[in-house]
Amino acid sequence: MVSVADTADGDAGRQPDGAAGDVDVLARIDSFPYRHRLSEVMTRPVVMMPPSATLAEAAGRMDRERISSVVVEGAPGRAAGIVTERDVLRLVAREGAAALDRPLAAVMSSPVEALPGDVFVYRAIARLDRLGIRHLVVTEADGRVAGMITARGLLRQRAGRALALGDQVLTAPDAEALGAARAGLPQLARGLLAEDVPPTTVSGLLAEVLRDMIRRATDLALADAGPAPAPWCLLALGSAGRGETLLGPDQDHAIVHAGGPADTPWFLALGRAVADRLDAAGVPRCRGGVMASEPAWCHDAAGWDAAVAGWVGAARPEDLLSVDIFFDFRPVAGDPALADALRHRALGRARGAMGFLKNLAAELDGYAPPLGWFGGFRLLHGRLDLKATALFPIVTAARVLALRHGIAETGTAARLDALAAAGHLPPADARRLRAAHRLALGLVLNQQLVDTAEGRVASTRVDVPRLDPRLGRQLRAALRGIAPVATIVRDALAQG
Repeated sequence: MVSVADTADGDAGRQPDGAAGDVDVLARIDSFPYRHRLSEVMTRPVVMMPPSATLAEAAGRMDRERISSVVVEGAPGRAAGIVTERDVLRLVAREGAAALDRPLAAVMSSPVEALPGDVFVYRAIARLDRLGIRHLVVTEADGRVAGMITARGLLRQRAGRALALGDQVLTAPDAEALGAARAGLPQLARGLLAEDVPPTTVSGLLAEVLRDMIRRATDLALADAGPAPAPWCLLALGSAGRGETLLGPDQDHAIVHAGGPADTPWFLALGRAVADRLDAAGVPRCRGGVMASEPAWCHDAAGWDAAVAGWVGAARPEDLLSVDIFFDFRPVAGDPALADALRHRALGRARGAMGFLKNLAAELDGYAPPLGWFGGFRLLHGRLDLKATALFPIVTAARVLALRHGIAETGTAARLDALAAAGHLPPADARRLRAAHRLALGLVLNQQLVDTAEGRVASTRVDVPRLDPRLGRQLRAALRGIAPVATIVRDALAQG
């Protein structure tokens, strides 16, 4: 995390000797920042000192530990500020030895702005470069300090400053700028896949950018709407919530707020403003109306509880259209505590509702791999829709079983791993479904890149006859491995 004060005068400021030069050296594009998250590359533990400690004590600690900063602790485990080696030099140069007796509370840079550990490294690079800073604190989900990222450390990790896409989105002044950032995604995905970055990682990056776009569209909408009448949280649903976005996604989002029914029209207007900006930026409206601009997807807490109760009590599978992607939600703007509370209540209702779970699983009934008697692919207009024939059954199975066992993970791979780890899914089944999911994602992404390069609209239909024979064999095996998915889910639900 970085302080606002630093950006003006301290270590985080743009130094005449080239403090930002550490980041400027990171000029070569590299896939590393898109494959790793901050939690994987941060240094730990972070040295934390009380606000009453003196600058001399902090300097001595930095010298002994061979580190370039200390975090000033506020509430237990949380950062109130940061003091760096450059801060020490600057203060001693200005005030002489007397500066060493000053308490850290008087000299620290504060407030401290954080990046959570689950974001990709490219976001940290962009932040360091844009603000001209050298240190970034990484936090746990609860806000506690988890580690430290430094420009020097990232230099050793081969990262590149050209990877500023995240901040380009988050600082976009309007929908046009958001669209310009979005337009670079195919080129980015093409480069990463060419460097053998796993397709699950690439789709996770695309999902993160989409969530950033939703967040920025919300910020822009709020600037026009003014203060909200109650706390709120905007949720990304579907693939953006799962972290499995492909090229050309549409909008799937919702709002939960802490007000009452009288406040809902204000939040519906906010949802419309968000949807308008995303649509103008090239993210089309959901054709099924799954957007916070629609009354079915914008509620207070009681309204969402009633909606979930209605879904759980639905008599027929067809009464649950678009409901399944709700359970993939992830908070992207506003107060995440509202999302956490909603998730807890929704999982609690769904977990024991066997009729509801069977209705969701009914979408798998009759699934058969699109293969003929002799192993040939059953194509439509020369192509195979791998979203319908591979991704959908795996995602649905993982979701239903995760709901059955109260697993809060939203990603398909994470759900399968959690189910296997808890003994709710045979490890062999989990591995087979994960591998098929990864293969299908990669094939769809590669096809989308070919299509966009040739001027066609990105879709999930793959030109199977053009596949390398080896990939064709792998796809046949993967589809056969998906074949028993309905039985796997039915048996798991029957076991209770």
